[in-house]
Amino acid sequence: MTMTTTTTGMSEQGSVLPRPRLRRVTDYIEAHMDDDLTLARLSAVVCMSPYHFARLVKRSTGLSPHRFVVRARIRHASALLAAADLSIRRISQVVGFRTVSHFTTVFRRVTGTTPHAYRTLNRPAREGGCDAVP
Repeated sequence: MTMTTTTTGMSEQGSVLPRPRLRRVTDYIEAHMDDDLTLARLSAVVCMSPYHFARLVKRSTGLSPHRFVVRARIRHASALLAAADLSIRRISQVVGFRTVSHFTTVFRRVTGTTPHAYRTLNRPAREGGCDAVP
């Protein structure tokens, strides 16, 4: 395999997305979770071509940009399921899924459990509710 060298002298083989740019993309994803986060849109956030951006994200995170976005959405959904009183349908919309069934499928694939089961296991018991012992 031949290794090419960029104008800065750094080999492309070892180049990664610099932390400040990765942070900028991550912040953008979190702020626009319910938007259609395309490769073109994400690469524009850091002023890079989509192809180059995709390669550097993969090298930096071990995930393709699509999987990186999906994982961010599932992390956010997990936090909402554990803490918020939003319905699962509303959470799926907030994190950018078009249908609850797709959200449930992806959530199960990533976490190994359904959103409902995750919520049940990770929500603190409510005081004064049916579970409270007098």
